[in-house]
Amino acid sequence: MFTGIIQDCGKIARVTERGGDVRVTITTVALDMGRVKVGDSIAVNGACLTVLDPNNRQFSADVSRETLAVTSLRHARAGASVNLEASLRMGDGLDGHMVSGHVDAVAKVLSLKNDGRSWRVRIELPSDLARFVAAKGSITVDGVSLTVNDVTASDFGVNIIPHTYTRTLFQHYRVGSVVNLEVDLVARYTARLLGQTPT
Repeated sequence: MFTGIIQDCGKIARVTERGGDVRVTITTVALDMGRVKVGDSIAVNGACLTVLDPNNRQFSADVSRETLAVTSLRHARAGASVNLEASLRMGDGLDGHMVSGHVDAVAKVLSLKNDGRSWRVRIELPSDLARFVAAKGSITVDGVSLTVNDVTASDFGVNIIPHTYTRTLFQHYRVGSVVNLEVDLVARYTARLLGQTPT
């Protein structure tokens, strides 16, 4: 479980093909690797991955065919920046919202516009997810917990404050950038109870 509060923008050091799936090795400066051990979970661009071979500056993780198929990690390349968040531990603060690290869809950035010192960003929304996104509700974009400004049947808008812009991948996004989306857990479980699980 995660909060959507990014702890570091890491870098992909290597991507190694292994029998149809891949192993990624990621370097980090700000992530507290002293508390990370083999088998722990780290969200990489919002996708929950299992830690292998951790040391004080990097870790590796296997990315399955399924994860490659349903997340933007299929585009992972050495040198690319990634949002990182270590999983919650007992006693940690919950400053964003409850995030599972299970990506619902990939989508493209449609527009980015300055708004004072902030940025207004519009992101496409797959039609089968639209009913799970609400204005003033929460959504996760590449692992970042955000409040939805407004939503239509095909896209939604968010406001990115300077702190979030400079500490996450939002500083690198351009029109057409591909991002991972995860809908709010409350919406997911409500849908499950009603028999309308996101596909």
